[in-house]
Amino acid sequence: MFSEKRRQAIKEILQKSPEPVKGSELAERMGVSRQVIVQDIAILRAAGEEILATPQGYLIPERIEGSSLIRKTIVTRHLGNEDMDEELKIIVDQGGKIIDVIVEHPIYGEIRGNLMISTRHDVEEFMKRIVGEHAEPLSILTEGVHLHTIEVPDEETYLRIIEQLERSGYLLKDA
Repeated sequence: MFSEKRRQAIKEILQKSPEPVKGSELAERMGVSRQVIVQDIAILRAAGEEILATPQGYLIPERIEGSSLIRKTIVTRHLGNEDMDEELKIIVDQGGKIIDVIVEHPIYGEIRGNLMISTRHDVEEFMKRIVGEHAEPLSILTEGVHLHTIEVPDEETYLRIIEQLERSGYLLKDA
């Protein structure tokens, strides 16, 4: 019964938080290990809760129904961390939020990583983690080709992002 109450408390914390909540913070608040939190999140997901794991922590995604926000998918290509940093900063500097990164793997199909990056600070923290963990971006699997779901307030913002990505050579267009 305690585990059910703990999972309910985790769900309530995530519902009330405007920002992602780190697993270590949830573990500390619940008085359990981070691994217990990972298992609780998995059980909540299996029960139908939509909980995303992002580099910033766990979150319950905002519903955009009834919102004026627009979601678009863009296809880009870059090689190397400097290019990745520049690509992400172009998107946020023009007013976009990067929801995820998606690659199409020949064996596994679609592989998606939740990013939830909306500011330069988020980009810098993400890049610090990539470098600090010696991690490779998902796009390494596809010779740099990847998709991003982005969220923008209006069509004008989307067009500015596309223009800047094209100007920088990151936008992948029809061959």
